[in-house]
Amino acid sequence: MSTQEPPEGVRGMRADARRNRARILAAAEEVFAEKGPSASTEEVAARAGVAVGTVFKHFPTKRDLLAAIMKDLLARLSAEAGELAEHADPATALFSFVSGTVERAASTRTVVALLAESGTAVGIADSVRLLGEEIGRLLTGAQRAGAVRGDVRPDEVLALLTAVCQGALHAGWDADLRRRTLAVVFEGLRPR
Repeated sequence: MSTQEPPEGVRGMRADARRNRARILAAAEEVFAEKGPSASTEEVAARAGVAVGTVFKHFPTKRDLLAAIMKDLLARLSAEAGELAEHADPATALFSFVSGTVERAASTRTVVALLAESGTAVGIADSVRLLGEEIGRLLTGAQRAGAVRGDVRPDEVLALLTAVCQGALHAGWDADLRRRTLAVVFEGLRPR
């Protein structure tokens, strides 16, 4: 089973500070998705149920908050993939994970756009590596179950996932286009 390590700098925090940080990130993700770039730190604090100073203590700038949201999202995706690899039906787990990730990508459009606008670099190499490992586990299970062709590699699945997420993010694909595109991708992954 996958264990999600707290991000660096969070491990040494008191339990209440870790909980506040997690509440702030969850609230920020919701607020930015709802209100877009005009969302304020005050709105995030109110939604999280903390003082605005607590937000600034954890995330001194809006960019820091946005970068943390992306890192947190990647960590959650890795944990979700690990959980599916461990407990879900191997014939459907990979497809469920990819579908859910594309839907999530469509809803985080605002955060990604704000990061791109601000030129904020998000150090995500380790998070992407871990996500790739978990996708590899899902792929291996799907191949053993006969649901995915044996010649498909994890880097190819990650590339397909990235491409479809980019389309959902930047082209604003509606739910029907996302569904139809995933059907084509999934058909390409299945044994002939």
